[in-house]
Amino acid sequence: MNILHVIPFFTPEQGGSVTSAYNQIRKLLEKRHKVTLLTTDFKLNDNSKYYIENLKKLGVNVMIMKCVFNTFSFFYSPNIKTWLKFNIKNYDVVHIHNLRSYQNNIVMKYAIMSNVPYIVQPHGSTTHIGKIYIRVLKLIYDKFWGNKIINNASGIIALNLFELKQIINHFKSDKILNKIVIIPNGIDLDQYEFPIKIGEFRKKYSINNGKKIILYLGRIHWIKGIDILIKAYYLLQKKICYKDAVLVIAGPDEGYLDKLNRMVDLLDLSDNVVFTGPLYGQDKLAAYFDSQIYVLPSRYETFPNTILEAYALKKAVVASNVCGIKELVIHMKTGLLFRPRNEVALAYAMYMLLNDDQMIVNMGKEGRIMIENHFTLEKTIIKLKDFYLNIKNNN
Repeated sequence: MNILHVIPFFTPEQGGSVTSAYNQIRKLLEKRHKVTLLTTDFKLNDNSKYYIENLKKLGVNVMIMKCVFNTFSFFYSPNIKTWLKFNIKNYDVVHIHNLRSYQNNIVMKYAIMSNVPYIVQPHGSTTHIGKIYIRVLKLIYDKFWGNKIINNASGIIALNLFELKQIINHFKSDKILNKIVIIPNGIDLDQYEFPIKIGEFRKKYSINNGKKIILYLGRIHWIKGIDILIKAYYLLQKKICYKDAVLVIAGPDEGYLDKLNRMVDLLDLSDNVVFTGPLYGQDKLAAYFDSQIYVLPSRYETFPNTILEAYALKKAVVASNVCGIKELVIHMKTGLLFRPRNEVALAYAMYMLLNDDQMIVNMGKEGRIMIENHFTLEKTIIKLKDFYLNIKNNN
């Protein structure tokens, strides 16, 4: 098959949809499909270039259009219109990533005109969350374009049951029921088999060998609940009096880092909290490898890839009991779930694990088994390939 993937940006810092698209594309090539990536130059950086160069080496046709401006994640790139007008007819299936963008509007228009089926994968972007003005803008977008994009799509991909229900409830259309499937993100376990030296991460950030590492890795954003984690760590240190753990916070800043730094200073935790900035490749694996537990205290999540990454390296997980997380973390088996926005519950969950090395080991093993049974990239790509074929044959 000849497949076109369209995503409004290709910068890993923008979220998990980029990594998901990257993994899908390279694995589809291994299955001997032809793939084109159509994206914009919005905030392209060294990490983007690493992904793009890898795809080009594998034989992907990468088309990067200029993003003239970006207002409220609309990513206006007018050249994409001309390109799609003359080229979309050459593809068997178009796969669009994320729900709301200028690119999706144009794909819908020319896909319908050329009788080419397209698939929508929202990657958790369906619901109206965040600041009030963002919610209003999403409502306006859906009224003029979002509902049409969903209703005219030949297929819709949800990451899990939570997102499937979310999409159905949000758009309230009978047309959705017969064309939506669940295909989770997958982990390429080969990428987690690189030799990593024990203590490499500790040495780089001068973390004492006698201290256990509590790791948060993800975007530095309010929605991720890192402020809750810092408060819980304060309780662990000052109230529960557990002094043998360091908190590591890793990830790209999305305008929230200054507030977290002020909170750490105010709570007198500066000597025991490490902000690393974004970590990728071997640096990211080294952080997981040297940590004892991975904590995800999010206020909202659809399908957090970082939990899968932690499982791949046999790490126990502590996570808030919200949304899609509940489908990934089996309480008392692969990790511990705590009441969302509750720093006291989080503090005691961390304390429980940090005091039981065998529980950490057992949960890590169970997490790895879960990945191998349900979330390998190979398994998810087979589902995706079959979905494409079904869409093509029924068009």
